[in-house]
Amino acid sequence: MTDKEYFNDKIYSNIDYSENKLVKGEYENCVFEKCRFSNVNLSFFSFVDCKFINCELKNTNVADTILRDVIFMKCKLLGIQFDKCNKILLSMEFVDSQLNMSSFYNLKLPKTNFQNCELKEVDFGSADLTSSKFEECDLAKTIFDNSKLTKCDFSSAYNYSINPEKNKITKSKFSVNGLSGLLDKYDIIIER
Repeated sequence: MTDKEYFNDKIYSNIDYSENKLVKGEYENCVFEKCRFSNVNLSFFSFVDCKFINCELKNTNVADTILRDVIFMKCKLLGIQFDKCNKILLSMEFVDSQLNMSSFYNLKLPKTNFQNCELKEVDFGSADLTSSKFEECDLAKTIFDNSKLTKCDFSSAYNYSINPEKNKITKSKFSVNGLSGLLDKYDIIIER
């Protein structure tokens, strides 16, 4: 990449990138605030130590995109195929965000924090989420199949359905109120 394609310590505010194309390149320690990336192709972009705040990323293409130490706060990340990202040193954090219908299939994302997020119909199949935290997260219809959930914290998460026989849940934390989500496969009625 040429020098013109490297951006450091920049702040981008109130830009609709579906109309104004983001320059393809490497973005380091940048902040994107109130920006729209819906249906935008971010393939082969690089975001390192970046923050996305109040941004909209609906059906954004992130194939081979580098996301390293990226924080998404108050973002709408709907239908994002995170499993297509560059997997080398992939690390993200999500706060107060919607990630409905997104995919993390077969990704290694240990120690990932999801805080107060809506994760409806998300695919975590075959993902390694060891020691991740799902704080106050809605996991309705989210797929956990052959997932590594060892030492995960689901103690304040809700609406999940996790089959202990098909997922590794050793030393994971669950609340008493959420135990029914571990028994769904038995189709039993649990009264409180």
